[in-house]
Amino acid sequence: MSTLFNPLINGFHPDPSVVAVDGVYYLATSTFEYLPGIPIHRSTDFETWELIGHVATRPGQLAVEQVPTAGGAWAPTIRHRDGVFHLVISDAMGRGMLHFTAADAAGPWSDGDLILKADGSGSLDGIDPDIAWDADGTVYITFSGMILSGEHAGAHLGIQQVKVDLATHRALEEPRSLWSGTGGGFPEAPHLYEVDGRWYLMIAEGGTERGHGVSIARGDGPEGPFETAPHNPLVTARGTTRPVQNTGHGDLVIGPDGDWLCVLLGVRPRSMTRAFSALGRESFVTPVRWGADGWPEIDPVQLNPRPGTRTDIGFAADTPLDGEWIAVRALPTDHADLAARPGWLVLHADGTTLDDPRPVFVGRRQEHLTNAVTVRIDVSAGVGGLAVRYDEHFHIELEAGAGEVVARAAIAGLVQEWRTPLDGDVVDLHLESRRPVSDGVFTRTSDMFHLAATIGGERRELAEIDGRFLSSEVAESFTGRVIGVYAVDGDIAVLRWVAEGHDE
Repeated sequence: MSTLFNPLINGFHPDPSVVAVDGVYYLATSTFEYLPGIPIHRSTDFETWELIGHVATRPGQLAVEQVPTAGGAWAPTIRHRDGVFHLVISDAMGRGMLHFTAADAAGPWSDGDLILKADGSGSLDGIDPDIAWDADGTVYITFSGMILSGEHAGAHLGIQQVKVDLATHRALEEPRSLWSGTGGGFPEAPHLYEVDGRWYLMIAEGGTERGHGVSIARGDGPEGPFETAPHNPLVTARGTTRPVQNTGHGDLVIGPDGDWLCVLLGVRPRSMTRAFSALGRESFVTPVRWGADGWPEIDPVQLNPRPGTRTDIGFAADTPLDGEWIAVRALPTDHADLAARPGWLVLHADGTTLDDPRPVFVGRRQEHLTNAVTVRIDVSAGVGGLAVRYDEHFHIELEAGAGEVVARAAIAGLVQEWRTPLDGDVVDLHLESRRPVSDGVFTRTSDMFHLAATIGGERRELAEIDGRFLSSEVAESFTGRVIGVYAVDGDIAVLRWVAEGHDE
């Protein structure tokens, strides 16, 4: 019997989609403005998941270099047919709606073909595409009709569908409206399934915040008409005190024990009113049962975190960075120089800072609610340091160089700094996220950041910063916390990265 850990994938991994191929499971998630884009995790037992690659690993596959914050790779659907993996996704405010293919889910993936309107005038207007085939091989792209550009930007046309010729990637008809839920806001994330001769259309509605939920309808064919399930929403945490909130955006699969499962996104908020989700939207899983009436029932998501982890990373010129490293609107290899100083990761500043949309920054997702990262850096030739980032408006950093160490909180244009002198060039920087100390009645935040530096063998505590300001609800970001190293002047060199954390 498989143990269902929750989160299924820790840290910023929203909008999960899963496919089973010969007893192996492949799961894809959104990455927005980060690269490499669209990680693919693999498992044989739904317990242990391995990151095996990414869809977008080359320039041009996603046009995220200039997308606004929260744009980029939105909501993939991964499927497999006739020996080929298919992935459809919206490159929001970038290229548009795309179709990628690969013989191996680990990659390499294709450059991505734009899914065109019937008149060929450009990408279909919409997000969160799903791909499905009927018995005769007809391809259906079902999507959420949210318009992101032009004079009608912001309009929402509900759940729509077109038949598509994958040889030309052109729609064969104008979009038609399908079932758009039970009246909740932002009907999105449609997935279409044929189960025992019936077609089921599962969607998310209620928005990806506290009102989020999963609803379903069914019909005799992929085009409907669709009958609404009598017990929608199938799963939601709205109005509850459950530790996992915002549950929605689900995808169905038969699990390794032969039982059905639903992967979906959720958050783990803390505080008196469960108000602040430090890690953003993560991937979760929950059991599904089919009733005698032919309708699925989905269990509420149960929190079951994995044991804590420790990651100790050194660097070598002949060993590429592992796939967990990501960068903002750039590939990590655009910034991380492993050859300039063997045994060190060198970053070359280019005049940007963390206030800029494309900083010289490479990082890894914060995976645990209680988390500590230490880096040893040499700032003899520049200025830079260690930071936790939500976006260019919300970040906390420890910056060394020019004779001092500066702890800095940059929160929506408000900046506060704490300083200590730096003697020498090599310093250990410590960024820790700790559970807040309760006053015995109420806890009013998600966590507390503790920023410190070890200089000449002496640890100096610089600042304590309320973690709520780097939460999903405050930053209102679709991503999550990413902790990384950065450079703002000259060159900095990083010798070692150590991260450890747990979810107790």
